[in-house]
Amino acid sequence: MSNHYFSPRPQVGSRPKQIRVRMRGREWTFLSDRGVFARSGVDGGTRLLVETMRIASADHVLDIGCGYGPVGLVAAWLAPDGQAVLVDVNERAVMLAAQNARLNGLVNVEVLQGDGCGPVAGRFFDAAVTNPPIRAGKATLRRLVREIWQQLRPGGRFYFVARTAQGARTLARDVTEVFGGARELERESGYRVYEAIKERDS
Repeated sequence: MSNHYFSPRPQVGSRPKQIRVRMRGREWTFLSDRGVFARSGVDGGTRLLVETMRIASADHVLDIGCGYGPVGLVAAWLAPDGQAVLVDVNERAVMLAAQNARLNGLVNVEVLQGDGCGPVAGRFFDAAVTNPPIRAGKATLRRLVREIWQQLRPGGRFYFVARTAQGARTLARDVTEVFGGARELERESGYRVYEAIKERDS
């Protein structure tokens, strides 16, 4: 699994490239590289998640599996009075996300390396976002959903995207088991974006 984007240390050689994309009415520039998710450009699922997620100006947002940062950095921009914490197991992705925060002039960003929500244990968030690592397997996804629930404050929102053909509805059912519900917000080009709200605290 050393060459998967969810590996801690990609074994493929570095070959950085610059990506320019317009999302939420703003032009963004991202550095990408081999060994990270969607290295050639922001994928359709990520774009749909970014355009659909509901982030308030003072939210503290958690981005799990941030890759080189497009979702979490847009969230940080949407929450100028809050903060975005981006987490990825992939050390190259973490380095790129930190560079991209600086490149796009964002100061309310913290980027951490680690597995799942481990790096933010004991901290609580108003919203969590993820384009989940589907290829990591169902057991990993279910664990991430449980961990994200634990990190959210009561009333906290969880936004996630997945391909319909890769089990989006199954993942939504798994989220419903933990959160008590998951509502489809948007559907486009084979992707679905859902929102789940943490209604209780235990």
